[in-house]
Amino acid sequence: MKEARIGLYVCWCGSNIAKMVDVETIAKELHEIPEVIVARDYKYMCSDPGQDLIIKDIKENNLDRIVVAACSPRIHEATFRKAIEKAGLNPYMFQMANIREQDAWVHNNRDEATQKAKALIKAALKRIKFHEALNKRTVEINPSTLVIGGGVAGLTAALKIADANQKVYLVECEDHLGGTLLQVKNTFPALQDVQEFISEKRSKVLNHTNIEVFTNTNLEEIYGYVGNFGTKLQFNNKTVELEFGNIIIATGLQPFNHIRIPEYDYGELPNVITALEFEQVLLSGKIEKKDGSKPNDVAIIHCVGSLSKDYLPYCSRTCCSTALKYANIIRSSLPEANIYELYTDMRCYGKGCEELYSYTSTRDIMFLMFDMEDGLPKILPADSEMTGEMQIKMLEKLSGEELIVPADMVILMTGMQSRDNAREVAHMAGISMCGNEFFIEKHPKLDPVATTTDGVYIVGACQGPKSIDESVSQAKAAVARILGSICKGVTEVEVTTATVNEDICCGCKTCVQVCPYSAIDFNEEKNVSGVNEVLCKGCGTCSSACATGAIQARHFTDSQILSQIEGVLESENEVL
Repeated sequence: MKEARIGLYVCWCGSNIAKMVDVETIAKELHEIPEVIVARDYKYMCSDPGQDLIIKDIKENNLDRIVVAACSPRIHEATFRKAIEKAGLNPYMFQMANIREQDAWVHNNRDEATQKAKALIKAALKRIKFHEALNKRTVEINPSTLVIGGGVAGLTAALKIADANQKVYLVECEDHLGGTLLQVKNTFPALQDVQEFISEKRSKVLNHTNIEVFTNTNLEEIYGYVGNFGTKLQFNNKTVELEFGNIIIATGLQPFNHIRIPEYDYGELPNVITALEFEQVLLSGKIEKKDGSKPNDVAIIHCVGSLSKDYLPYCSRTCCSTALKYANIIRSSLPEANIYELYTDMRCYGKGCEELYSYTSTRDIMFLMFDMEDGLPKILPADSEMTGEMQIKMLEKLSGEELIVPADMVILMTGMQSRDNAREVAHMAGISMCGNEFFIEKHPKLDPVATTTDGVYIVGACQGPKSIDESVSQAKAAVARILGSICKGVTEVEVTTATVNEDICCGCKTCVQVCPYSAIDFNEEKNVSGVNEVLCKGCGTCSSACATGAIQARHFTDSQILSQIEGVLESENEVL
């Protein structure tokens, strides 16, 4: 093996690492290792000056391998790979040691943290000597795009791609386009007309020459890989096959089943209605009860299902601002009505929403707080002494008093959850889901609309509850990524993929069964497995399961992993 010429760079990360790790001492000590030609510490290695420092050193010192000790590779590995590529090195002649999340942030003893950081860096220095140059691989892109879901995010994405003169297939399981917004009257915080907005988008999509719409359609399967996907649809009682290069999933969400909460007596009391049912009241143009009379006492109950350990443990995000929207509309339409907001935690995020909250509090609207740990507000028929049709019994948290709130209309702000078929869609598209059954993005900050499956993007509320503006912004972000790849005509695919040594493959098919990306096929004639390197993501599942060691993952070979372990074990540190 040719003797390595390694450059070592230890990042301060401001005070994130340097506060707990003696980065200067580490750089000086590890510079004494013969293969380490250059060793430096710097406050922000990921910054432009930090990257320029690495590039300069590579050129001046003829370095052929680079180790950066900093934060998680998930955050900045791509940053440093691009930097060393600018200097003429293969991007895979790079290794990152995580001394922030795996060290500085989880220790409170500076000496122990410094020793652990040294051990982690030694492991990286051992490993990088076994790195091999990997060449980039590209595939051609079919310029057509599949958009799944005809809500505001799906419509926006379809229009943006079609306006760029590219073909779009828009698939919707319902018999109409528009999604949940078809049931909504106004936006928040500006109270603009939603119907005009969504009707215009629907009309443009239905009349666009570059968009082929499939309503009342079910997906049977999705196959292929980035640039060369295909699907089978059930449309008009026949199977239709389509081919495309990228997929945008915009399947949205659905309301929580509020009937599960017995305290609210939905269905037994006629004027207990959900938020979407109240939207229909607003669309009718008159705020009236079921008997046609005007309500005198209106109660709006927040977090119906949300923030509950028994139902939905997360915040549905848009409910509070929507409730404030209702309070303002009711106050303007019924100036004499008594309006009550029963909330557990007011969360008015987004531009203009906190201002909406402040404005609403000046309009003679009573805000009453309850704690779910003390029990939910309970809706009951009114006593004979009550003026309204119903009474809501609650323990008001701020005053500590038991209150009875009169009401002749109650609006339930039901939480939002993923669609019933979300897991089925995730399986077909090869993407992951979180514990709350929403689709997971590749990275919440650095790649918020992509997924771990190249060419598959998630936009809108299928990723989690969000506002119209957020859904539209995400759709535009995904479109920008897709149009960029279409313009290039090709896209790079993963190179750290698995390979099969056919000489020692025993034909057990274990790898075929465990591969989460369906990237491995079995050759019956040769009695060996084979890897589709475009579908493979280099996750290593097959390699770890292979009884004979016939499968190795590029860039994670046995020699690389074992050398890394050896580097860690050389340390006398006991806090690893």
